[in-house]
Amino acid sequence: MNSRGSNSSGNSAIALRRLMTEYRQLTSGGSPDGMFTAGPISESDFFTWEALICGPKDTPFEGGVFVAKLTFPTDYPLSPFKMRFEPPIYHPNIYPDGTVCISILHTPGDDPTMYEQASERWSPVQSIEKVILSVISMLAEPNLESGANIDCCKLYRENKAEYERRVRESIKQQLGL
Repeated sequence: MNSRGSNSSGNSAIALRRLMTEYRQLTSGGSPDGMFTAGPISESDFFTWEALICGPKDTPFEGGVFVAKLTFPTDYPLSPFKMRFEPPIYHPNIYPDGTVCISILHTPGDDPTMYEQASERWSPVQSIEKVILSVISMLAEPNLESGANIDCCKLYRENKAEYERRVRESIKQQLGL
């Protein structure tokens, strides 16, 4: 086996240990205020997780429960995971396909667009819990400077009441009401 292959499997083993540790921490301590649960979709694949996130109080997302898929790279925690809501959520910082756009999940190091500081981007000291809590905070307070859904950003800026109505309507549809 070449060194690249063994390094890859070494990274994968490190990633798996880290994911197992984070999973134990999440299941033993629970999330603050019961805002979310997260864990592997299957015991045979620790690199694909599902999170159930409750909509934050006093926001148009309140009352909703949102499913997000977390996909971890084999070199986790050196590289960030991907997070995608399924079905997608209507939000300025969530792409129409449901992919979350938040600084904490951007590749580590300097931002080529010079928008974010390295300290705002992914770092191996981050955790699944910290990211999900950041996403919950983002649901409550979108970052309009860094929009992923441009039409949603525009609506939020120009007609917040209509934006909130659309969010509430989409939650009702997802809940089958």
